[in-house]
Amino acid sequence: MAEILAFNRWSTKEIHVDDAGLRDYITLTPRLVPRTGGKNFGVRFNKSKTFIVERFMNKIMSSGHKGKKHFKSTSGNITGKSHNAYKIIESVFEALERRTKLNPIAVFVKALENACPREEIVTIEYGGARYPKAVECAPQRRVDLALKLMVQGAYHSSFNKKKSMVDSLTDEIMAAYNSSQNSNAILKKLELERQADASR
Repeated sequence: MAEILAFNRWSTKEIHVDDAGLRDYITLTPRLVPRTGGKNFGVRFNKSKTFIVERFMNKIMSSGHKGKKHFKSTSGNITGKSHNAYKIIESVFEALERRTKLNPIAVFVKALENACPREEIVTIEYGGARYPKAVECAPQRRVDLALKLMVQGAYHSSFNKKKSMVDSLTDEIMAAYNSSQNSNAILKKLELERQADASR
């Protein structure tokens, strides 16, 4: 039986998730066209069965909110058109392959692992006063936060600039792969963990 390649180009057979806590939440089952049309939507934890590249595409189409406002995303690439997201991801992976000479999906997965926060803070109310408290971040939420922060960082660095979304996202993934603080996701992860450490 012929091996299915992601984008009919890259294999995921040799890619392994080193973080044991994330193995069940980063699915590496390849798709020729990573677009299932919401097959796993609406059932708790089912989105973790979706190919991780497709989840990344979905995040590009809706990068989420920042500070209770929709983050620089009323137009441009966030139009709900999955073909736009598909072309962005494909171009990003081609750029990653040129830069690193490695499998771009392996580079992306390693960058995602590096960007996943381990702790965050919640606010608890006790006796009318509010206190921050450090909590462990659930594995599925770790992946969601990392994807969100990577995409938001790329949108921020390309918004109203000559730099394209493809170049911004490639730089973001490369910085996260190298655990560099030039990555928005790595910067936010360290900030979250620092706040959690101070709230013990």
